[in-house]
Formats: sequence, C-alpha cells, structure tokens
Amino acid sequence: LKRGADAARGDDTSTLKDLIATWINQDFRPSPLLRSDDKHLRGFAHDICGKLLCPAEWDWNNDRVKAGIRERTADYIVSENSWPLFVYENYSFDSDNLEQGLFKSKILVQAFKAIFTSPSSAREADGNGDGADILENNRRARRSLRLNNQVKVKTCVASIINMRKVTPRSIAYVVCQVRFALSSVSSWRTVDGDFDY
Repeated sequence: LKRGADAARGDDTSTLKDLIATWINQDFRPSPLLRSDDKHLRGFAHDICGKLLCPAEWDWNNDRVKAGIRERTADYIVSENSWPLFVYENYSFDSDNLEQGLFKSKILVQAFKAIFTSPSSAREADGNGDGADILENNRRARRSLRLNNQVKVKTCVASIINMRKVTPRSIAYVVCQVRFALSSVSSWRTVDGDFDY
C-alpha cells in the first residue's frame, strides 16, 4: 500500500509540476516564462512563484520583504506557521478576516481537479474558488456520457477512492502539492529549508 501511495503522490507531483508552470504562464505572463522541465528558476527566485509562496501577512511587493525572504534573514523566515498567498481567493489576503477566501484560489481549484478528477477538467476552473461541486459535476458528466452511449471515460481518482466531498485531508494534500510545485526544490522531502510539511 505504501508503495502504491508513494507512486500516486509521485504521479501527482509530476503532473502538477507541468500544469503549475502552464497555469502561471497563462494567468500571470511572467518574464521569463516558467519552464515545466526546470524547477531551479521557481521558488522565491521567481517573482510570481515567490509572491504566491510568500506568507499572506507579508507584502511581497515590498523590496525589504522580498530581499529578507530571499536572503533568509531572521525577520523573514518562511515556515509552515503562515498561510502562503496562493491559498487565498484572488491571491489577496484580508488581515481582519484570516478565513475570508481561504482555500478558494484558482490554482488550488485547478490542482484539486487535476489530481482528483482529471488534468483536463482543471481547464474548466473558473477561478471563483467554489470547489464544492467539483465531484458532483464530474459524477453528473460521467452519468450523462453513459446515458447517451458516448465514449467511455476513464474513472477518476475521486471515484476510485469513493470520495463524495472535498475533505480537509484532500485540501491539505493539494496545498502541499501546489507548494512543492511552486518551490525550487527538485525532489520531495519532508523539510524544505525552514518549511516543514
């Protein structure tokens, strides 16, 4: 079982490495563009990845914050104790309401769909962060195809594991996968600098 779980995680990691680069390039149009085959230019070295990985309570656009994070100064240690900006809807954070928009970003919805339904379904993410109907919509689409005798569709991971709703565990898994895909770390490890998954 452990070998199977490790293989599935590796497949998800590989898929998201490519997809995250595509989504960042499409949505943010960075210069230089992210390459799907090279993670060395990701992480805090890349302005868009750095912004998305930056703890939400800090302003990545402030040069002092950006330099502090990149140089790992004592005042700007990025650890697992803060939510990165990429978990918030529209990648914006309300310091008066920490839960507003939490786990509703477009990139999380896309990643969830890519992992649990299919990579192609991630293209349909509209960016409003409403992932509540992802699984039900996938079931409806499969039922419709069966009823209309159309092409057989590959069974998605959510169906295989009998996932009926988005769970805290599935959200945590996707957040870890997206964080890793945005980072410059080339192989999975539990502790990444000052960040402990």
